[in-house]
Amino acid sequence: MKILSVNAGSSSLKFQAFEMPEEKVLISGVFERIGLDSSFYTIKLNGEKIQKEVDLPNHKEAFEILVEELISNKIVESLEEIKGIGHRIVQGGSYFDKTEVVTEDVIAKIDELSALAPLHNPAAIVGIRAAQAVVPNAVQTVVFDTAFHQTMPEENYLYALPYEWCKDYKIRRYGAHGTSHKYVALRVDEILGKTNTKLITCHIGNGASISAVKDEKCVNTSMGLTPNAGLIMGSRCGDIDATIVPYMIEKTGLSPREMDTVLNKKSGLLGISGVSSDSRDIEDGIKAGNERCILAQKMYVRRIIDYIVKYYFELGGADAIVFTAGVGENSIATRKAVVEGLKLLGVELDEEANNSRGKETLITTKNSKIPVYVIPTNEEVMIARDTYLLTK
Repeated sequence: MKILSVNAGSSSLKFQAFEMPEEKVLISGVFERIGLDSSFYTIKLNGEKIQKEVDLPNHKEAFEILVEELISNKIVESLEEIKGIGHRIVQGGSYFDKTEVVTEDVIAKIDELSALAPLHNPAAIVGIRAAQAVVPNAVQTVVFDTAFHQTMPEENYLYALPYEWCKDYKIRRYGAHGTSHKYVALRVDEILGKTNTKLITCHIGNGASISAVKDEKCVNTSMGLTPNAGLIMGSRCGDIDATIVPYMIEKTGLSPREMDTVLNKKSGLLGISGVSSDSRDIEDGIKAGNERCILAQKMYVRRIIDYIVKYYFELGGADAIVFTAGVGENSIATRKAVVEGLKLLGVELDEEANNSRGKETLITTKNSKIPVYVIPTNEEVMIARDTYLLTK
């Protein structure tokens, strides 16, 4: 059965086509600069990347070209072979704790939650409408980044604010990256050969979050109402004293919207280093002796360690710690610094095993009291799995 996994941005459309249930990737790619000048798309087929410049006025046009590529490359012979299309949705609020088949009511709720994910939810709706128009007979599903975190207990998802704010304004912890956290948690359980586990999953990329997972269910996560909570990230500040916001608005004259831009786009590694939001640039700065890059990395690692230790005690121990996403999968230096900061928990780094990028591997020694794994995430296959089950 042919299933498409789709991630629509405001001017982009990423996709992978799978043969299910084998989970074989047939073709993948991304359409970029949709609705803008100099638009193009890239496809990857049989290990080869092909880029084509093409006019992409809207997402519907991108989907039409996508279908043409599927047919011309003999992935499918007709649209009827595409049985399901799964769409990634960033914010599902408290409405959705699992993947759903698209209905008008589901779309209305996604739209209602756009205030909590203004860059992502509206773009996802555009992607859904485009897919419906181009492939009308396929089952359309929505897979929510927040769904995995809906198992958190009330004491973990509520803020110590007026209780009515949660009911009236939906102010609570939702988390993010749930599809990724779920994927690596399930994969580690496969490796360990059991499901009654206590795991700490670390999705460390330009955006970053850590989750405490018990018996394959999330019990806590570092991101909050929005993705700007918890860890220090590429350009997001993460946890701060809330009173900084009104204080600096008064001092600088910034509007609330301008302050939000500072906290989300001018803070984090970028704000401290003054160099870049990219971890690779920070590591280059460290090698060059840049003191602010050194400081940024120390703060960045410290926050990751803090959350791992916090969740270790909340879970009452850990069967494994997992690194995933761009930095987690590829930054040898960041993983080393974090693991070395966990020595009091009996964690012992295997330097040779850690000296790799983008591969599934165990990076701790046999003597380590907690195994630490690097597992490349695969959100697309999670979307395909759920969509496949719902098409049946």
